[in-house]
Amino acid sequence: MTWRHLRSLHRKVRTLSERGFRMQRPFTAVVLAGGSGTRFWPRSRRSRAKQVLQLDGERTMIQQTVARLEDMMPGHDVWVITNDFLYKTIEAQLPDVAKDHILREPEARNTAPACALAAFLLLKESPDSVIGIFPSDHTIGNVARFHMILRAGIKLAAAGPRMVVLGVPPSRPETGYGYIEMGEAAPPVTIGGEAIPVRRVKRFTEKPDEARAKSFVRSGRYAWNSGMFLWSARTLADAICEHSPKMAPLLQSIAAAWGTPQFESVFAELYPQCESISIDYAVLEPRSAKGEVESELYCLPADFAWNDLGSWAALHEFVSECKEVQNGNVVEAEHHVQINSSGCYVYSPNKTVALVGVKDLVVVETDDATLITTRDGSQDVGKVVAELKSAGKMHLI
Repeated sequence: MTWRHLRSLHRKVRTLSERGFRMQRPFTAVVLAGGSGTRFWPRSRRSRAKQVLQLDGERTMIQQTVARLEDMMPGHDVWVITNDFLYKTIEAQLPDVAKDHILREPEARNTAPACALAAFLLLKESPDSVIGIFPSDHTIGNVARFHMILRAGIKLAAAGPRMVVLGVPPSRPETGYGYIEMGEAAPPVTIGGEAIPVRRVKRFTEKPDEARAKSFVRSGRYAWNSGMFLWSARTLADAICEHSPKMAPLLQSIAAAWGTPQFESVFAELYPQCESISIDYAVLEPRSAKGEVESELYCLPADFAWNDLGSWAALHEFVSECKEVQNGNVVEAEHHVQINSSGCYVYSPNKTVALVGVKDLVVVETDDATLITTRDGSQDVGKVVAELKSAGKMHLI
């Protein structure tokens, strides 16, 4: 048998093995799509938030997210948790996702109730199913690598009462992200012949100041918290019962009503009574307090060109890296002229735009509003939405 035949046979065996692995350890993805995306105002509004916009291609952010996940499993194994403002748009954008798997939160309660509800819904039928939590508005540059790390995380989470977080190797002292301090190395997970490194999690730190962020990056012990987590339905449900005992019975009652005519009314009555808290604060931080070994918290390297596109500046940086641009200017306009200008982001698709002697500006124009700021100031765009809300300009948010 030739080397080429051996390699072909190896590929077939590996493919069958991976298919078998997926069948033996069912995987369900939960996509969190309830955010309002205020930092992308004025393009982002309550009814067309960041996740349903085409920011970096022909498909919207949530369409890209679900497409990446459907490569790992059927579309009917995807759940989406959103709100009333976005429900119809998301339903139209995701025709392959079962309609009854797109849930509308009666009231925004942060990520912990959303994640935990998915766990209680799956607990009865598939308690050992691994649940993956995924924000709906992130980009992944290397999808093949993402799939490999995801398979490693599923395998790790399925092996016991474990919680797995995907940690992004930091490229700068970013103050807008949460950080994961990594502890001792754990046994690696082998996928496709590659040993994927695993680290135990020591602690989580939310959005440090610049000095601390610099020290984190210098130490080499920290990763950015990507907001992507993996755990079995049983593991997460047990953790919610332990760390959020007031929330757990509310979510159990909602899950018990699933599939009945009473579901919507029970959901509407009980869900707003849940504490508004992130999954990090509700479960991961108290779990990490148990210590590296007992906590069963693990971190896998999210080394697949992740970007959360958290601001206009981040979008400028992302597009500049992906496409060839002139003088660092990212311009979406009917026509544009650049004279002695650099580092700008401009969105005005129906007009001619002229940049003359300006640097590092962000200009975004829609039918009813125009944003003008600097790239450094784009993190504060959400404050504009707060000002408009307090002024009663609800039609602009």
